[in-house]
Amino acid sequence: MAKNNKKKIQRPEGKLKVMMLGGLNEIGKNMAVLEWGDDIIVIDCGLAFPDEDMLGIDLVIPDVSYLEKNIDKVRGILLTHGHEDHIGALPYVLRSINVPVYGTRLTLGILENKLSEHKLLDKVKLITVDAGETVKLGVFAAEFIRVNHSIADACAIAITTPVGVVMHTGDFKLDVSPIDGGMMDLTRIGEYGREGVMLLMCESTNVERAGYTPSERRVGGQLDNIFMSNTDKRIVIATFSSNVHRVQQIINTSVKFGRKVAVTGRSMLNVVGAAVKLGYMNVPAGVLIDISEISRYPAEMITIITTGSQGEPMSALYRMAFSDHNMVELTSNDLVILSSHAIPGNEVLVGKIINEMYRRGVNVYHEEAEVHVSGHACQEEIKLMHALCKPKYLMPIHGEYRHLMQHKELAEFMGMRSEDVFVCEIGQVLELDGETCKKAGNVPSGRVLVDGYGVGDVGNIVLRDRRHLAQDGLIVVVATVEASEQMLISGPDIISRGFVYVRESEELMDEVKAIAKQILEETLDAGVTEWNQLKANVKDGLSKYLYQKTKRKPMILPVIMNV
Repeated sequence: MAKNNKKKIQRPEGKLKVMMLGGLNEIGKNMAVLEWGDDIIVIDCGLAFPDEDMLGIDLVIPDVSYLEKNIDKVRGILLTHGHEDHIGALPYVLRSINVPVYGTRLTLGILENKLSEHKLLDKVKLITVDAGETVKLGVFAAEFIRVNHSIADACAIAITTPVGVVMHTGDFKLDVSPIDGGMMDLTRIGEYGREGVMLLMCESTNVERAGYTPSERRVGGQLDNIFMSNTDKRIVIATFSSNVHRVQQIINTSVKFGRKVAVTGRSMLNVVGAAVKLGYMNVPAGVLIDISEISRYPAEMITIITTGSQGEPMSALYRMAFSDHNMVELTSNDLVILSSHAIPGNEVLVGKIINEMYRRGVNVYHEEAEVHVSGHACQEEIKLMHALCKPKYLMPIHGEYRHLMQHKELAEFMGMRSEDVFVCEIGQVLELDGETCKKAGNVPSGRVLVDGYGVGDVGNIVLRDRRHLAQDGLIVVVATVEASEQMLISGPDIISRGFVYVRESEELMDEVKAIAKQILEETLDAGVTEWNQLKANVKDGLSKYLYQKTKRKPMILPVIMNV
């Protein structure tokens, strides 16, 4: 009888844990975590912009309490590219998780500006890597692989773990004619696929779109046509500050038509400055001028590149549209080009700017002109990534729930079994042992709200109060009592903000004052002098009365003092 000489593969003891702390069921806030034993690595650390109901909130960042609890295990943070939704939370997260950060030159160049603003640059260790380079972090070996995106120096990351390779695509698209001349490294991705990819973590942003994403060069041709047709106008172009390739094409076209270029908007100045300094942008001498110098040249010789393509209220384009920019006043002699598509949720803000510019007689090109292409993979490019990697398991990432589910359907079309595709929630843990993959509980996760210098000090209760104030306003009841004598000494005085216009509602305010006085006197007469009870009685009594009279529920704030 023949002997079976086939050796049984020895699997390492332990399990690989994979989880997303952001970037699932949402656009932005991207953050992935891989953990094996005493080693943790983090991929990306992005922010999201607040929803309309997050009143007063500036930014939203991931909840990293799990990483803070396991800080001794965290070996480093790996960055796929330099967009805000992948690096924007670092100035906040690095305060409590100060570990080495790895990224390509442009990515770290943009990050340096952010860290410098937050006075963290000298406290953080930044390690520059090139595409094709591998870094060793504990049991993990992570190789950066060139991909195309709407920013230079974008990479996928292939992580070799004790149970196999995890391929994290980052944001990508296939551009066979990229502006910087470097195409996605399909060969290296395919080599990993031949060797075996255990888990593919693949972006899903554009999975609903059929076909391929057009090349960035297509925008350049359209810009030529627009500039040629508008030689008598000053041209103002709003685009994403991080889209270095787009800015380069705008500069190239401006040079071709003999125009000077001025840049405005803080983030645009930061990114362009970093890109020029690091050699990612080529600007002929004398082309770039300061925004303060535009008045020295005829309007038709000027191109202005600005932030504000998403209608952000504090952006340079917004300030131009509403006559609040200290250097640029838009007129009928201007052509404004919005070289972007509105991010879902920003349509109203973008529409507001467009309407205001039309009101001023400004010529506006937006989505009807082909002045923008996406940086994200459409269906055929996602299929190509699947075909190259041939993964055993898939976790769709970077998308809302509908994107993740459609990615699952696409994977099944490519031949994957439904049970091998894991549509997860933020904080949900995938466990892999080399043979199986399964969901295994959750870690603390969610969102942390940034308001001014406050990080995490605004939560659901504060947001609820802000919504309450925004919807129904505030009434403050001020009174002074003598608790020992159970007497009302002065007041109550009524202060109203955002509820009714007091001068036109004097009768209502007099009734509110009388009812508040009656409630306080009756409560004191009953022998109640406990502050919380006094306040609660005033609150309840006035709430019922005001709802009955106005069908509104203002926030009622009793201020009761003792003498």
